[in-house]
Amino acid sequence: MHPSSDAASVQSAAFPGTFDSLSAIIEFVTQAAKLAGLDAQAIYAIQLAVDEACSNIIEHAYGGEGRGDIQCVCTINRVGLTVTLRDQGAPFDPSSIPDPDLYSPLEERREGGWGLYLMRQLTDELRFESIPGTGNVLTMIKRRHAPPKHKA
Repeated sequence: MHPSSDAASVQSAAFPGTFDSLSAIIEFVTQAAKLAGLDAQAIYAIQLAVDEACSNIIEHAYGGEGRGDIQCVCTINRVGLTVTLRDQGAPFDPSSIPDPDLYSPLEERREGGWGLYLMRQLTDELRFESIPGTGNVLTMIKRRHAPPKHKA
């Protein structure tokens, strides 16, 4: 089913900020991705990106499990799927995370930055907003791509 108009379909749910919630969050996003008409490769990509993002929320924004909820909003429109994750944890500034070193020998690379890099590679658009006193908003967009055209 592809949305045929500019009207968007929105689904929203809140999940406890625990690692046990990850499978439910991924299933929620997967169902929306299927309704948005994403192909299997795009669905897998958004699943990985959401898993990484929620793990980061639990570990870094909340500093551990059970310290807050993760609000997940899936918006399906004519372009594809937008997943918005909201938390009430510690502020996050993506510019404070350096890009990972892709070219040095493995034993010389510094740790960190790989999750953010992965999320950027897996999504078509990635936006962060930190709202003082409120929390963080992460928006990920995965576009529905037209199938390749076959030459006659």
